[in-house]
Amino acid sequence: MTGMDARDPELKKELNATLQARRELGEEYESALVDSFLEKVDQRIDGAVDRRLRRQLAEQQMVTARGARSPKPTDSFGERFGFGIVSLVLAIPLSAIGGGVAHLPGLLVSWVGIVGVNAFQALRVNPDLFRGGRRGKPSSRTSDWEG
Repeated sequence: MTGMDARDPELKKELNATLQARRELGEEYESALVDSFLEKVDQRIDGAVDRRLRRQLAEQQMVTARGARSPKPTDSFGERFGFGIVSLVLAIPLSAIGGGVAHLPGLLVSWVGIVGVNAFQALRVNPDLFRGGRRGKPSSRTSDWEG
C-alpha cells in the first residue's frame, strides 16, 4: 500500500472523526475542522513525496556508483596474467610441432597464430589499444618518450 492510497484506513479514520466532530460542534467550527483535516492530508502528501524523492535519489546514486566503476569484471589483472601464462606455455609445444613438421614455415605459422590470439585478447579487453590514442588522457605530447 502506498503512502496516499485512496483506501488508506488511517486517513479514512481522520475524515470520519472530522465529520463526527462537525456534527457535534456545529457549523461554527466547520472551517477550523476542514482546515485541520486538510493540514493532515498535506502532511501525508509531503511524507509520501519525501519518501519518493529519497528513493529516486538513492536509485540515482546507485546508478552513478555503478557507472563510475572503470574496470569491467572480466577485465581483471588475474585474467590477463593467466591468459599470458597459458599462451606462453602452449607456445612451447606449438613451436616444437610446427618447427619439427614444417621447419621454419611451420614455426612462423605457429607464432603468427600465437601472436594473433594474444592480439585478439588485447583488443577485446582494450578496444583502443592499436588506434594510437590514449582514451581519457589527452596529452600535447606525441610520445611517452618526449620530455
